[in-house]
Amino acid sequence: MPNGDVVIPADFAKRLKIQNAEARLDEALDVARKISEAGVPLLPNPDHAAIFVDPPHLVAGPLKEVGYVAGWDTRSYPSPVDGHDYINVPTGLPQESPARNQGWFDYVAVVHPVDSDAREHMLSQGYGNPFLHHMTWGIVPPAKGSRKDLEYASDLIPYAVLCRDIIGRAIGEEPGTLILALPETVVESQKFKERLPNWLGDLKEGEFQIEAMQGGGYLIQFFVRTGGRIEVALRVGTRQTFNPKSVHKISKDEISAVQSG
Repeated sequence: MPNGDVVIPADFAKRLKIQNAEARLDEALDVARKISEAGVPLLPNPDHAAIFVDPPHLVAGPLKEVGYVAGWDTRSYPSPVDGHDYINVPTGLPQESPARNQGWFDYVAVVHPVDSDAREHMLSQGYGNPFLHHMTWGIVPPAKGSRKDLEYASDLIPYAVLCRDIIGRAIGEEPGTLILALPETVVESQKFKERLPNWLGDLKEGEFQIEAMQGGGYLIQFFVRTGGRIEVALRVGTRQTFNPKSVHKISKDEISAVQSG
């Protein structure tokens, strides 16, 4: 199902039986169209999707048939959503997988409830089991080339701030927190601390979060739709799907199992 330069898998419904998938995928394509028309370039296939499910094999099994590797980064991510405990276990597509060209996500977060209270909360929303919680489009990042990490951050961060402003205007909703997971050497640099206020522009305290990215690389994210339905990300040189501190912040403050739209 192409939309301009982006694509989502035409065989999604055959692979995964998810009640709310058609509505969420349509919304993701609509958001992608608005973002692209506003001048922010997107990567062709989505960065990731998050699917809530119990038991996990209902999603992990079909994804394995597509070519995903469950637990590819040997990480799991505790996710406190709406005051309930969930665990996010990512699956990842190998870089050479032809499924990427078909629009399959680079990663899928398979999110399952830890206990019966979380499960009942998930099921009570009426979206089905499993349900497609959110999709994340990847923004084309500036080329890093041979630049050192701090020099690249001086380009990437203002670009992310600009994209957030443009996308917020294009979508017509206030974007979520700008979460910037950066190489540890950058975050700990005195020069970074001195220059950061200029890079962040008019962003106020509480509108951004700075953290060190486990495993290295850059992962900058923010949500663009209520309840955490659609997100965008800038990803450069990461070795794992997410950053634990980012996941905790996003799960606790940015998303909900109770979604409008």
